[in-house]
Amino acid sequence: MVVIGDREVSVSNPDKVFFPGLGLTKLDLVHWYQRLAGPVLTGVRGRPMGLKRYVDGIEGEPFYQKRAPANRPPWIETAQFRYPSGGVADEVVVRHPADLAWLVNLGCIDFHPHPVRAEDLAHPDELRIDLDPNPGVDWPQVREVAMVVRDVLVDCGLTGFPKTSGSRGLHILVRIQPLWTFTELRRAALTVARLVEQRVPHLATSRWWKEERHGVFIDYNQNAKDRTQCSAYSIRPTPDGRVSTPLRWEEVPTCDPADYTVATVPERVDTLGDPAEGIDEAAGSLETLLRIAEEHRAAGLPDAPAPPAGDRGRVATPAPGKSSGATGRRRSTMPLIEVARAATKAEALAGLDRWKARHPDVWPLLQADDVLVDSMRGRSSLWYRVRLNLRHVPAEMRPPQEALEVDYDPFEQWRNHPDAEAWRAARRGQR
Repeated sequence: MVVIGDREVSVSNPDKVFFPGLGLTKLDLVHWYQRLAGPVLTGVRGRPMGLKRYVDGIEGEPFYQKRAPANRPPWIETAQFRYPSGGVADEVVVRHPADLAWLVNLGCIDFHPHPVRAEDLAHPDELRIDLDPNPGVDWPQVREVAMVVRDVLVDCGLTGFPKTSGSRGLHILVRIQPLWTFTELRRAALTVARLVEQRVPHLATSRWWKEERHGVFIDYNQNAKDRTQCSAYSIRPTPDGRVSTPLRWEEVPTCDPADYTVATVPERVDTLGDPAEGIDEAAGSLETLLRIAEEHRAAGLPDAPAPPAGDRGRVATPAPGKSSGATGRRRSTMPLIEVARAATKAEALAGLDRWKARHPDVWPLLQADDVLVDSMRGRSSLWYRVRLNLRHVPAEMRPPQEALEVDYDPFEQWRNHPDAEAWRAARRGQR
């Protein structure tokens, strides 16, 4: 039992190791988050969040849980969040340091709040710029794009607060007045992406389809209503225990995400303070971005991805026994094939290795960003898909779509579930 203020939090299996390489236990994580409770709460306070639970530590497969557990302390607050699919979930809302400890006890290593407060679920108060580098893109390019994002935001009257993602990218958070809808928020984020792409087209892209991207993708869809993002000071499930760490802008050009870990961040905050301090007082307006979005629309740029003019390509051939292929039901001008659908990333990459061994003449022709490893969201967990873009392979050498090396069906148990038809009916009602 851990006492935090006037609340008691039961910690089951406190000695369970969550980070084997570091020897960090569940109780260690509880204490770490209590030491940084103030800065952590700045990023999550009052926001509904989905739960990503690593019950077996970082080496186990996590599962997702939208709904707050029924068996929870009376002081855990919830908010009813309605998803675009029609689903409704009573999600956890954090306000107190004890709430953080309770979440860690559930196996939550990092926290994933929505960009909206429980007091007004219809109007988000945070614009999120997610810089996601394509394979083969080096970290200095991510930093360079981040500085362009800062300039675009300043030109639009907004203040960005950068942080490392704790993985391969950078996040830039922008507090806004809660006056606009999620549709308008996403439109504003897309406008930022296009403005950055216009300034550095060789470094950044707003292209939605993965096979068409280059450089750093500015993922504007992180502002859609059903999306969450890891919060500031979240510990990420990496072997070295990296932390999604707020930065000052002057640090961005030389920052290294490997420098910000569970071992180094507490002392950093003690010494330098929290660079995100004051973020709630910096709420700005989306008016300028939305005005530019209207100009883009008038010029023929759509709000959502659209097929290119002229050659619209084709729908990729499905693997034997499958109803859809590497592009689903959409057309693409890229020659894509699908290699694997797997429950784990390791299984997916093992399937890719087998494909490489069978095509030794083709593999050397592929570039880093031709190998598309997709994390796909299932009902409660991730599954993994591997696709290959054969654009750099001469047509006469391109292998056809073959049987999948790994053939996992993430929805097999769900297809005949009693709730499945009700879910499909709800989806039909949304259309």
